[in-house]
Amino acid sequence: QVQLVESGGGLVQAGGSLRLSCAASGLTFSSYKIGWFRQGPGKEREFVTAISRGGKRTDYADSVKGRFTISRDNAKNTVYLQMNSLKPEDTAIYYCAADQRYYSGIQRVNDYAYWGQGTQVTVSS
Repeated sequence: QVQLVESGGGLVQAGGSLRLSCAASGLTFSSYKIGWFRQGPGKEREFVTAISRGGKRTDYADSVKGRFTISRDNAKNTVYLQMNSLKPEDTAIYYCAADQRYYSGIQRVNDYAYWGQGTQVTVSS
């Protein structure tokens, strides 16, 4: 049974930083691309970033480019999302997602088969 568990969310002031973690179990972690998505109040779930199976390729939404960094440790079955220079508009529930298909599809919700339960990030102004 595949499980993805996010952690590290919380309340932070604008300009601050948080590091989210996504711990995976029940899968061959190194065979899965991982994505982070977020869903703000009253908004649709949107793509934030993704990382390929081996970690050599990463992609970011324009809104977070230069501020967020995704990384993975396949030995620990964990993906990290370092978020710096946070803005109030980054407030959302952040979800990690996993899928075995090719990395060519990464920005749509349907590109991922497995999802975590989400972790809340709140950025105050």
